Amino acid sequence: MRQVSIAVNGAEHVLELEPRELLVYVLRERLGLTGTNVGCDTSSCGACTVLLDGESVKSCTLLGVQADGHEITTIEGLATNGTMHPVQEAFHEQHGLQCGYCTPGFIMAAVSLLDETPHPSEEEIRHALEGNLCRCTGYHNIVRAVQAAAGLEV
Repeated sequence: MRQVSIAVNGAEHVLELEPRELLVYVLRERLGLTGTNVGCDTSSCGACTVLLDGESVKSCTLLGVQADGHEITTIEGLATNGTMHPVQEAFHEQHGLQCGYCTPGFIMAAVSLLDETPHPSEEEIRHALEGNLCRCTGYHNIVRAVQAAAGLEV
C-alpha cells in the first residue's frame, strides 16, 4: 500500500492505494465519482477521460499512485453551484448525447481542447475527440456541441 494525496474536483483526498489500482477505479469505487465510466480498460473508448492538471487523460491507463500530488477534475467537478459548465450546456442544447455513456469522456476531452484552443476548426475538434468512441451517434451533434461551446456558428 502507498499513501497518496490527490485533489479531486477541488477536494483533497489522502488515500492508501495498492500500486496496481487504476485511477478510474479509485475515482469510482473509492471516491464514489461514478460519472467517469469504464468502457474498455484499454484506452480505446475514452469513456474514462478526466482532466489531470487540466490535460485530458484516460483514467484507465493511469495508476492511482501516479496521480499523487496532482489535481483531477471529473465530470462531477465541472458544474458550479448547480449551473452546468458551458460544454455540458452545449451538449444538452445541441443533442450531443444519446445513451450518455460516452458523454462524460467527450465533455472532458472537449473542455481540455477548448482550454488549449478556444476557437478550434471542425478538423481540430474531430482530431481532439478521435480517442473517444460513441456507439449511438454519428458524431455530428457532438462536433456541433463543441462548436457551440466555443461560440462558433453551428
